[in-house]
Amino acid sequence: MKHDIPSKVNPVYDALHEARLHDPFAHLGLHHTGSEWLVRVFAPHDERVWIETHSGWQPLEKRDERGIFEWRSNERPPLPYRLRFEDGLGSRLGYDPYALPNPIGEQDLYLFNEGRLLQAWRTLGAHVMEIQGIEGVNFAVWAPNAERVSVVGDFNRWDGRVHPMRVLGASGVWQLFIPGLAAGALYKFEIRNRDTGMVFVKTDPYARAMELRPGTAARVVGQSRHSWGDAAWLEARARHDWLHAPMNIYEVHAGSWRRKQDGGFLNYRELAEQLVPYVKEMGFTHIELMPISEHPLDESWGYQTTGYFAPTSRYGTPDDLRAFVDHCHQAGIGVILDWVPAHFPRDAWALARFDGTALYEHEDPRLGVHQDWGTLIFNYGRHEVKSFLLSSAHYWLSEFHLDGLRVDAVASMLYLDYSRKPGEWLPNRFGGRENLEAIDFLREMNTMVHGEFPGALTFAEESTAWPMVSRPVYLGGLGFSMKWNMGWMNDTLSYFGHDPVHRRYHHDQLTFGQLYAYTENFVLPFSHDEVVHGKRSLLDKMPGDAWQKFANLRLLFTYQLTTPGKKLNFMGNEFGHGREWNVRDGLDWSLLDVHWHQGIQACLRDLNRLYRDLPALHELDFFHEGFQWIDCHDADQSTLSYLRRARNGDMVVVVLNFTPVPRERYRIGVPQGGYYGEIFNSDSLYYGGSNLGNGHGLSAQPVPWMGFSQSLELTLPPLAGIILAREG
Repeated sequence: MKHDIPSKVNPVYDALHEARLHDPFAHLGLHHTGSEWLVRVFAPHDERVWIETHSGWQPLEKRDERGIFEWRSNERPPLPYRLRFEDGLGSRLGYDPYALPNPIGEQDLYLFNEGRLLQAWRTLGAHVMEIQGIEGVNFAVWAPNAERVSVVGDFNRWDGRVHPMRVLGASGVWQLFIPGLAAGALYKFEIRNRDTGMVFVKTDPYARAMELRPGTAARVVGQSRHSWGDAAWLEARARHDWLHAPMNIYEVHAGSWRRKQDGGFLNYRELAEQLVPYVKEMGFTHIELMPISEHPLDESWGYQTTGYFAPTSRYGTPDDLRAFVDHCHQAGIGVILDWVPAHFPRDAWALARFDGTALYEHEDPRLGVHQDWGTLIFNYGRHEVKSFLLSSAHYWLSEFHLDGLRVDAVASMLYLDYSRKPGEWLPNRFGGRENLEAIDFLREMNTMVHGEFPGALTFAEESTAWPMVSRPVYLGGLGFSMKWNMGWMNDTLSYFGHDPVHRRYHHDQLTFGQLYAYTENFVLPFSHDEVVHGKRSLLDKMPGDAWQKFANLRLLFTYQLTTPGKKLNFMGNEFGHGREWNVRDGLDWSLLDVHWHQGIQACLRDLNRLYRDLPALHELDFFHEGFQWIDCHDADQSTLSYLRRARNGDMVVVVLNFTPVPRERYRIGVPQGGYYGEIFNSDSLYYGGSNLGNGHGLSAQPVPWMGFSQSLELTLPPLAGIILAREG
């Protein structure tokens, strides 16, 4: 029996053809209509469609020239039923996606809408799975203001008419299982806004892989095939007393640490093979990766993220990254990820106005636009955005066994008036400048990390005097493990930038930090930010001739490695990189053919090992009991001297001379008599220095000095630091 109904009087046919049907499952697939069964298929690129019934293959009637086919029978077809399509080039078999159930549970949707779905990537995104014995890919995306959402990809000619999705109640989540798809398929979501009718093609926010730039499509990922070998590391990490342990971080940009001979990137596995032995030899304890979440522009260094669940395809696959982390752990090296929840770029194919509305960001630019970077600010008060960001943090730590997250630009999250003039920002509900929703988010994130990943750490890049950044949430803090000490870094580099003849007038830049050194758990960073945008490399910041530049840099590292706080250096610092870092090039490793650069590398390597091996230099990094001034007042001679102590009372003496003038018979007080061995001297000939010092060491004299009962009469080398340890 024929039902020739012209399309002009059938609004469902029109809506299918025009890709604006809100509820495709109400009209496509299998339906029981009174006494008969109806199967309706929309196949705009096919000429014929058949269905497999109990009595064999039967054709569907083409009800509309635009590709609408129907089959009617008193007998229900076998479930799940198969379809055969012919498009003029051949035929293909497949199951009907509109006859298969939704695998997403109500509890997941509830938690997602409440901001408490901490593993939302397991629900949303693209997942290879089996439903009713049929293998395929389930797609899900949050787009609450859409009239229609479709999956488009290389499997359906990127045609938004072919695979429209269904919305799951009031959750705002759209879902479709497409049988026959497998890992590797490229896809996006095509979204029609319900108010404007405008159509957007967007990359999946929960994509776990993306195609290589400049392409922007998401890629379906299958189950990981990596077999982890780091169980012992994770078990030890859970018991690790990080407060009293050495932590010395080597910050790395994966694409420019070293390049292949043809200029190409090392992939994650190649990077592991070359980087890990080097880091271990240099005495670093951790690698910090600048953002490797997917980003379209190399020049953003990864800080304008578009794939919050996708390791960038520049360097390989997600399993390649797992292999990198596993290799690090088995070598005893931790891995920290630079993570960017403060803002995201405006790219039209990514998160910005995702469903035609300000979904992830704020509608009002006074809240939603970052003035400095031209990016958009997350709406931390929206529950689904909170689920998104918390799940991103959870994903990197759980799926890749990372040991911590360095959270970028925390200051810009905390203040509503950050980098804004009066009238360009909106106060919070109490009239203040604090971003209350961002504060709540950061506390939830830190609580989750510390609760679910024993031993994992979080680091705040926070440049203001916000209190208790690295104090527990239950005490009123933000809950970070540590905070970058930007004040110490700025003061130190400012001081070292002065010609030594003028340093006496800036002595307080070295001593002021001790007034607040124990208010937070501080990391002392010389990061990538200090060697770009005209700031010059660390070596080039140093004043004087070539000899003085290298001596100053050795002295800078001596000061950093003996000052209370955990340590961080950007790649290239460790051998005195000469030019500013350039993301498009590898480091100038050929500089290590020059003895002065060899000396810088050897100096920092030995300092790293002393810091790691001497409890006095790390056990009490966060506690005032671990530090005591011997003399902080000798501004006229630009010298500093202090003690570093371990928990058991063991100590070392540090003396620093910030001028190129040797100091003979320089007396300092010490708390105990005995013989003090000179265990480090940055002026050593081995490091490229003048080799002035105190030989193997010297004995204390019973001469009271600076409030101590004993004293040492030293020779201080020029622009150098020495470390002495009492024997016995």
